[in-house]
Formats: sequence, structure tokens, C-alpha cells
Amino acid sequence: MINNSSVDGGTPLMRKITPNVIFVQVFVALLLCINFMLITTFFMKDVFFRSMRYLLFANTLLSDCLTLIITDLLLILVFFRITIQTFLCLIVFMLSSLYNFVTPLTLTAMSLERYVAICMPLRHAELCSTSRALQGILIIHCISFIPCLVVLFIFFSSVTDSFFKQNMICTVETFIVDRWHGHIRSAISQLYFLLMCITIAVSYVQIMKVAKAASGQSKKSTQKGLRTVVLHAFQLLLCLIQLLCPFIEAAVLQIDLNLYINVRYVNYIMFSLAPRCLSPLIYGLRDETFFLALKYYALCSPFKNKFKP
Repeated sequence: MINNSSVDGGTPLMRKITPNVIFVQVFVALLLCINFMLITTFFMKDVFFRSMRYLLFANTLLSDCLTLIITDLLLILVFFRITIQTFLCLIVFMLSSLYNFVTPLTLTAMSLERYVAICMPLRHAELCSTSRALQGILIIHCISFIPCLVVLFIFFSSVTDSFFKQNMICTVETFIVDRWHGHIRSAISQLYFLLMCITIAVSYVQIMKVAKAASGQSKKSTQKGLRTVVLHAFQLLLCLIQLLCPFIEAAVLQIDLNLYINVRYVNYIMFSLAPRCLSPLIYGLRDETFFLALKYYALCSPFKNKFKP
């Protein structure tokens, strides 16, 4: 169990704004601006609403935006040791836990969509329709909420009503009352990690088989789909490592507090912010249709005709 007071109360954290904090704020603001442009582009063209991959892409962007806002808010609250009421912390925790899983699960679904498009092209229109995409997004959110429900069920059964009347520095560790609670949370994360890795691996292998047998224009399209799945796999790996970071940080906390703070900062940059940079790259820049639409809506009026999609 991670003692919240030992991190945020027992040893005072520096309240002076440091270059690390400024860097994170600039990075988060930049990513939010980019994602906002991509989301605006998505809503400007009807063709994107009729494609499963673009609907899943939009879901990833919205999930990334919420994750960036929530995690940055938590970072500021912890850094400046600002306390909030328990029920507000509970809401933040639920949203944070939910969208920690939404992004990797959506990436897994996007890889499956590429698998269907390349390995089962005749059934792609049937299996990857708009209605199925919306159903898939709903299922993704339901599956993503299961770990949060498990943690909250254990938490509510372990604390008294007086706990909810307190003000606290909001961290995820607040809701891990006993060590075995952390073990259960770890087991759930590892199960999700395993299932998503297997799904990505199977999709990659099947697409690679088709790529070897394809020729001409078909081979070029298949190779592009294969590269997309590889990028999804790398992005998914970073997102899944993020799920394991709390347990690494808990072990480091037992060794040294300053080391724990540094490790937590590096983990936040590498496994929370960095994966959010790849979503715009994979579909915002590599996808020709979306990239042309992005340039058309991003440029000023005199240049729009040149890039009209």
C-alpha cells in the first residue's frame, strides 16, 4: 500500500514552479491543440462518420484529450499539495481509470479493423459498418469500466462513511487501502495487457501472411496496413506499460522519495504523454484522406482550393 501522507503530506514537495512542470504544461497544451484540430476536421466531413476506422480514431482522440486534462489536473493538484473533497477525487479517479483503458482497447479494435479490411475484404463492409463501430465504442467503454468497478467495490467495503467527509490530496493510491487491493488491481491490468497483446499479435501475423501472398497494388495496400498495425502495437505497448507504472512506482517509493518523484515524472512523460503523440501521426498524417482534409480546414482561405479533399 502506498501511504498518501508519506508522499504528499509527510515530506513537503517544492511549491516553486520548476522547468519540469512548465515543460509538461507546454507539452499538454500542444497535444490538446493538435487533437482539437483533428477532432474538428473529423466533424467537418460526413465521409468520416461512415467509416469504422475514423470513428475509432475520433474515439481515441477524445479519450486522449480527457486523459491529458485529467492527468495534468492531478499533477498540478499533487505538485502544489491542493486538497479536494473525497467525492470529487472519486469522480476524477473513475474518469482517469476509465480512459486509461479506453485508449489501448480502442487501438486493439483499430488493429482488428485493419485485419478485417486486409484479410477479409469481402466482409469488411458488413463487419465494420457505422452501427457496429458505435456498438464497439460502447462495448469498449463498458469493458474499460470493469477494473474501476472492482477497485471501487473493494474500496467501499473497506472504509467507513467518515472517510468521505475528509479533504485529501487526490492520487490513485488513495483508493488502494490494503496491499492485496493493489495485487488485485495489478492482476486485472496484467490480464488486459495479455489479452490485448495476443489480439495485436494475431492480427499482425495474419496480415503478414496476406502481405507475403499479395502482389502489385494489393501488396502496397497490405504493406501499409501492416505498418499501421506495427505503429498501433508500439503505441499500445506504451499505453499498457502505463498500466504497470503504479506498481513500479510503489516499489521505488519504498526505496527513496526523491527517486519516486523522478520516476513518476519520467513515467508520465514516456507512457502517458508520448503515446498521445502517435495517434495524430498514425491517422492524422499518414492517412491521405484525413491529411488532405486537415490541410484544407487548417489553412487560410486563399490556400484552401489547392488542398481541397
